[in-house]
Parts: sequence; C-alpha cells; structure tokens
Amino acid sequence: MSYRELDASAIVKTIHTLEQRIRERFPCSGLASVCHELGVVGDTTQRKAKQIAKPNLWLRTLIYVAIVSGIIGLAYTVRILTQSTTIQVGTEVFGFFEGIDAAMHIVVVVGAALFFAISLDDRMKRRHALTDLHVFRTIAHVIDMHQLTKDPSIVLGHYHATAASPKRIMNRFELTRYLDYCSEMLSLTGKLAALYAQSMPDSVVIDAVNDIENLTANLSAKIWQKITILDSLDEKAGSKASELKERAPG
Repeated sequence: MSYRELDASAIVKTIHTLEQRIRERFPCSGLASVCHELGVVGDTTQRKAKQIAKPNLWLRTLIYVAIVSGIIGLAYTVRILTQSTTIQVGTEVFGFFEGIDAAMHIVVVVGAALFFAISLDDRMKRRHALTDLHVFRTIAHVIDMHQLTKDPSIVLGHYHATAASPKRIMNRFELTRYLDYCSEMLSLTGKLAALYAQSMPDSVVIDAVNDIENLTANLSAKIWQKITILDSLDEKAGSKASELKERAPG
C-alpha cells in the first residue's frame, strides 16, 4: 500500500460508511440519498481514473507504424542516393538534391503524424476528464443546498417560524452532526476529483481539480462557521451551568 497517493477504494469505502452513519442518525434525510449518489459517482470514478491512466493501445500502434514507415522511407531514400553515384555527374547532382528533399518531406510527415497521435491521446483523455469533473461541481452545490436552511439560530429559542418556513426539528447536537456530515461529504467530493489529477497530470485537468477543491473548501468553510457558533453556544451553556452550580448553596 502506497502512502504517497490517494487510494480510490479507500475513499469509496469511506463514502459508503458515511452514508450508513447518516442513515442511522437521520433515517428520513435526503442527505443520505445525496451521499449514496456520491458513492455511485465514486465507484464510477475509481474505474474511469484507472482507464485514463492506461495507455491508448491503438494510438500507440499508430505511432509505432509511423516510426517504422519513417525509417523505411529514410532507408529507401538513402538507397536512392547511393545508387545515384553510379550515374553521370549532372544527373547525380539533381538526384542528390531530389533525395534530400524527399528525406526532409518524410521527416516532416512522420513528425507531424507522431505529434498528432500523441496530442490526440492527451486531448481525448482531457475531454473525458473535464466532462467527469463537472459532476463533482454539481454534487458540491447539491450538498450546499441541503445545509442552507440549517441555521444555528434555531437553537437559541428566539426563532419564530412563518407559514413558508422549513421544518426545523433538530436539536443542537443533531444540527452539529448534520453540518459535520455535509462538511465530510464536501471533502470527499474534492478527494474524488483529485483522483483525475493523480491519474492524468495534465495542466488543464489539474486546474479544473483545483477549482473544485477551492469550491468544496469554501463551501465547507461556511459550514464550519455554523458549527463554530453551535460550539460557542455549548461553551456558554457549560460555563453558565458551572457558574450557577458554584453560586448554589452548599
């Protein structure tokens, strides 16, 4: 087991475990369904990341054919130049320059074919990776929508619901756990996206992965602001209880 790279199977296993934790804590929550979808995407990502890392065999075959064709063409040109030495001087000079022109033409054609084949492989992998990475950006926003209405002020006792207000039935502990689950899901979303950069160290793919990681980090930061507020309420409640206990007659 390598500790220098992400283990896709371990990430997927963590997502499935997190889904089970959410279902046990919040059986009727839609967040568990979102986590399930994240696990499905994780299973697909594990397979696709491995496919991207594999070489394209038919393109490599094309490269080898181009190289062999170039070598054969150059050998044929050298042979023509060698045979031209047995011809009279005027024709020899003409044949020599004609052979040089043919050799340069073959080198240019073979080089262009090699560049096209190599760049085509990278472009195909890049296109597939960017298409798959768009899914993580969407899931991150879906997770953010689920935590959007989880307001810490509901545990302060000063909350007045309206007819259009969402149901707020969580206590302080449940709300903290719910927000923590959302933060974990965002972190795992970023780790799944990083698998593509690990499998294909392409500058465009790496930039796309960095954008997703920045998105998930920013959304998670908003969640932790709420968690910090809830923790501060717990600290205030604990300090107030201790103060009342000290003031109580012994």
